[in-house]
Amino acid sequence: MQDFFIWLAASAAIFAWAPPWLVSLVLIAVAVLLALMIHAFAVRLVRRTVSKREAFWQALIARTRRPTRLAIIVAALGPAVSAAPLTGGQADAARHVLLVLFILLLGWMSLTALDIAAALYLRGFKVDVEDNLLARKHITQVRILRRAVAILVGIVTLALALMTIPGVRQWGVSLLAAGGAASLIVGLALQPLLTNLIAGIQIAVTQPIRIDDAVIVEKEWGNIEEITATYVVVRLWDWRRMVLPLSYFIQNPFQNWTRESSALIGTAMLYVDPAAPVDRLRAKLEEIARASELWDGKVVNLAVTDLTAEVMEVRCLVSARNAGKTFDLRCEVREKMMAFLRDELPEAFPRRRLALAAGET
Repeated sequence: MQDFFIWLAASAAIFAWAPPWLVSLVLIAVAVLLALMIHAFAVRLVRRTVSKREAFWQALIARTRRPTRLAIIVAALGPAVSAAPLTGGQADAARHVLLVLFILLLGWMSLTALDIAAALYLRGFKVDVEDNLLARKHITQVRILRRAVAILVGIVTLALALMTIPGVRQWGVSLLAAGGAASLIVGLALQPLLTNLIAGIQIAVTQPIRIDDAVIVEKEWGNIEEITATYVVVRLWDWRRMVLPLSYFIQNPFQNWTRESSALIGTAMLYVDPAAPVDRLRAKLEEIARASELWDGKVVNLAVTDLTAEVMEVRCLVSARNAGKTFDLRCEVREKMMAFLRDELPEAFPRRRLALAAGET
């Protein structure tokens, strides 16, 4: 390709009236145009090749289109700059720009390769199934680690680019080696980011939370909707979103209802008269559970958990496959047990008893 641009520069000599900078500009423009044409042809050819395959390959082409375009442009600009009639200073400046573009290209390609690797790894995991615990575990790990590695790649790329500029080379060295006064300033400025980055790595490894986990945080119930490199988005039961830093889940206690399994045991409390027939209440609870589509067939139990002079506390336990169904099943148990008391055992409702002394009327 370099011979082509040398020939093109020699051919442009017939335009003796043109200044060298104009000839150089024409060569660079031709190089960029030629690179764009080659890239467009290659993309069209690859798209035709994978047009009948699954949608993943179409998305892969779209994801790699821009980095490959920049790579071809940088590859074409190298010979064009060498063949252009530039002065020594102009040639050095052009080569420096190409070097910076090459470094940025390497960083971009690394991020693209990281995204492709993550997408390939996660293709075998589905979250739209009943038992998605393993899938949520791997998706959470990959997403957090991918963002952490992406931040590191971005820092290294920026540091290498700065190291090529004499005026700010020390900043690049400090950013890369974490040494000197510049690194101290950068470290203090990035302390919240680095804290959450480390917390994200801890969460990815230990997994106290995963995508779609049912949690209680700040006395609110919701599901983990998104985990980024610095914060977590919790979708609350009423569709509000609570945004918390990653470090919150390392430094503060919270409830995770789906840590080991999505199945949960729900509780419904009843307060009845101490003379209420417990056996009939237990039989009715079992009947309600067996008739419900929400019950998973594992746990159903009724027990007296407290007793006072006027009220007997009865605890109804039922289990379901996930937190949402458990909540709905608890509500169903309360409604149908209260309807049973109202229709068939009205005497089981709590009553206040008064005893009259002998001789009183």
